[in-house]
Formats: sequence, structure tokens, C-alpha cells
Amino acid sequence: MTSDASTTTWNIDPAHSAAEFKVKHMMISNVKGSFSGLSGALTEHNVDSTLSSVTASVPVATISTGDPQRDGHLKSEDFFDTKKFPTLDFKSTKVVRKGEAEYEVSGDLTIHGVTKPVTFAVEGPSAPGKDPWGNTRIGLTATTKINRKDFGLAWNAALETGGFLVSDEVSITLDVQFIKAAQ
Repeated sequence: MTSDASTTTWNIDPAHSAAEFKVKHMMISNVKGSFSGLSGALTEHNVDSTLSSVTASVPVATISTGDPQRDGHLKSEDFFDTKKFPTLDFKSTKVVRKGEAEYEVSGDLTIHGVTKPVTFAVEGPSAPGKDPWGNTRIGLTATTKINRKDFGLAWNAALETGGFLVSDEVSITLDVQFIKAAQ
């Protein structure tokens, strides 16, 4: 990525970042899960935030819901099909400042080989801070909701009492820490 005086590049710190999701199970309660190993970068335009951009990639095989059998099913062809589609990817197309530390970041989300536009509500970034090793860091939280069927994740099972085993709506939360790249 090219850099000039008007931009700052921040790389995702995978050790301090997570992608989490929540989905209704049996129409009773939420099941939560997470992915680790995030990678990507934020190119922050220092004058005009609309010229900023972000990319992120998540290795699907890192999925963890606290139940190895469920994790295996989610990795299978019924859901993510990690052998064929190993990553979830996001590339921003538009950044809009909504407040002091609030943004809407729209972009293309690719899951299971299907790309759809989504918009994340973003809180942050935090004020920059130095870590003990001299790196400058910022953090942010981004949230959105998607319909999993829009991305080809259509597996489900009908319940005897009516309804389905897994809801279509999925809430996504990203808690991301970035390290300032050498300029």
C-alpha cells in the first residue's frame, strides 16, 4: 500500500482482535461464536475520512462456538465449507463520519463465495496509545447484522413445535486493535 503524508496505515493485530457472531438457536436463546487470526489494514486519511479504507480477512477454520461437534458442522459443506471457502473477506467502499468517534463503513463482504454489500456501525477509533514496545495502537468496534441465507448458508432443520433450528439473522461484532505501520 502506498502511503503519503495525508494517510496513516494501521495493520490489524490478530493477537488482540476478534470477529464474533450471535445467532438464535431453536428460537429460544442465542448461540455465540468467534473467529481468530484476523488480518487486514486500515488506511486512514488524516484530512478527509471519506477517503479512508479498510480491508479484513478472517480464516473460517478458526471458528469456535465452545462445542467441537457444532464447530465441525459449521466448517462442513452444510455451512461455511472451509475447504472450498477458507476465508471471510471485507473490503470497504465508503466511509462516512457520523459523530466524534462514530462512522458507517460500507463495503463488500464475501462469505461462502458470495459477495454482498453490508454496512458496519463503527465506534472508534480510540485515541492512539503507545504499547511497551514503542508501537502506536488504536482500537475500534464494528457491528452489523446479515441474513446468512443471502450468503448461501441455507442449511436448517424444522422444529416439531414450529420454527427452525437456526435463525436467518446473524449479528456480527468485530473488536479490532490496529498497530501503526512504519511510514
